[in-house]
Amino acid sequence: MPMLKDPSRKYSPFPQIDLPDRQWPSRTITAPPRWLSTDLRDGNQSIIDPMDAVKKNRFFDLLLEVGVKEIEVGFPSAGATEFDFISGLVRSDRIPDDVTVQVLTQAREDLIKRSFESLEGAREAIVHMYNAVSPAWREIVFQMSREDVLAIAVKGAQLMADEADKRSDTKWHFEYSPETFSTAEIDFSIEVCAAVMETVGATKEWPLILNLPATVEAATPNIYADQIEYFCKHLPNREAAIISLHTHNDRGTGVAAAELGIMAGADRVEGCLFGNGERTGNCCLVTVAMNMYTQGIDPDLDFSNIDKVIETVEYCNQLPVHPRHPYGGELVFTAFSGSHQDAIKKGFTAQAERNDEQWRVPYLPIDPADLGRDYEAVIRVNSQSGKGGFAWVLEQGQGLKLPKRLQADFSRHVQYMADVEGRELNAPDIWQCFKETYYVKVEKRRFRLIDYDESRAGDGTRVFVGTVVVDGVEQRVSGKGKGLMSSVLATIKEAYDLDFEVLDYSEHALGSGIDARAAAYLECKLPNGQTGWGVGIDQDVSTASVRAILSAANVASEGPGTPRL
Repeated sequence: MPMLKDPSRKYSPFPQIDLPDRQWPSRTITAPPRWLSTDLRDGNQSIIDPMDAVKKNRFFDLLLEVGVKEIEVGFPSAGATEFDFISGLVRSDRIPDDVTVQVLTQAREDLIKRSFESLEGAREAIVHMYNAVSPAWREIVFQMSREDVLAIAVKGAQLMADEADKRSDTKWHFEYSPETFSTAEIDFSIEVCAAVMETVGATKEWPLILNLPATVEAATPNIYADQIEYFCKHLPNREAAIISLHTHNDRGTGVAAAELGIMAGADRVEGCLFGNGERTGNCCLVTVAMNMYTQGIDPDLDFSNIDKVIETVEYCNQLPVHPRHPYGGELVFTAFSGSHQDAIKKGFTAQAERNDEQWRVPYLPIDPADLGRDYEAVIRVNSQSGKGGFAWVLEQGQGLKLPKRLQADFSRHVQYMADVEGRELNAPDIWQCFKETYYVKVEKRRFRLIDYDESRAGDGTRVFVGTVVVDGVEQRVSGKGKGLMSSVLATIKEAYDLDFEVLDYSEHALGSGIDARAAAYLECKLPNGQTGWGVGIDQDVSTASVRAILSAANVASEGPGTPRL
């Protein structure tokens, strides 16, 4: 069936919230919320093959390492695997003193009792109860009235209080979710939540966690923020509640809804690492936390080794993290476009030259090093790349800082190679292409230096005497000039009738200390009028310049026109 030309026949716009004095648009996030990971519950129920005990334990350890202090560890009434894992955490004393585990239950007597049983012996724990409150669920799924729904919530709350009283050795906390909050009448949600608060005796000192889920994301995130702010303003005894957010990603704005919800007055955010969850996913805790980090706020979560986090999440969920997922994706810090590469390269150069610690690199909102990533994959080369891309790769891998005009000269060789290969070029590809193009460390070339001596003649000129291999034959040659470079040029002209004019010369150190080397770059005008380049690398800067001249001689003898692989 094709899409409707008039979708309004089937779908209606979500109603606005009457909140004329809304405050959240002018607020900013200045501190992290309380975080709750639902990876072991909401995330686990959304994957094809739910995690076994080994994977759940590995994921639990990861969450502890990241620094999550509240973890929803499962749905104990769902089956023996869930129950045994949860009770096993308690019995084996694997829950750190600063971490609180949480379990989820529907508002049913047998399920609530089973949930408390799974946590017997715990030092501290949260029991999270829910029932659906919105019209679609009331009328279609359960065929209940508002009064029926309210009664279920109150009865469930009383059962939680009774079960907690039976186990006074544990410090209990309660959480209640008016499930489908985002599509329910907001005043009814407030009525139900207020009744639950009163039933359990919530106080400022012992608050009830109220989770306001966007169970199905049905509106733009600003409307969800309006719902949260309205709820906070009209909830009786607001100081006795912790407002928690559990956003889903049906419209692709789960992260935005959570952020605006924090601005609207929420205290806590629930979600999964990298956003795994039913349908299109839950709120991504990594994204929300790292968004705060880029604004100068410590999120109290540590993703310094993002690749280890991804490895564990992918193993446990058997789902890949998208290569362009914010902050964590394999390609998220990678640029292929020439203009992007040039801007990033200039940004890194400026960053190194400035004393200012503030991060300012174009196209990179965060330093990849903060997430444990190196800079090797920031710029990668394919047929879309420009000269800044391969220049960055050569600088990072070989330490070569190519002059601008040499970058332009080499770019056509890289583009030719990328077109012929039809794939992304890696650092070894580019380095091999560079060596072949400028005869650097390449045995099969016409001129190759073996050794040389330099002396001064009586008339003040420099004398170059060298041993070179020419067309595979070792020869002894010599020549005079005003300096070392001119004497080498004179030698090549006299011995081989090869004349070219030096237009520009530059050099720089490669590394530092006793192992430092030198790189020399020579731009020259060839006999045919074209411009060519020679490159020399050696432990000694003078020898590097001699090698650059012989490199240029190789280019001059063949001509620079045809790119070669």
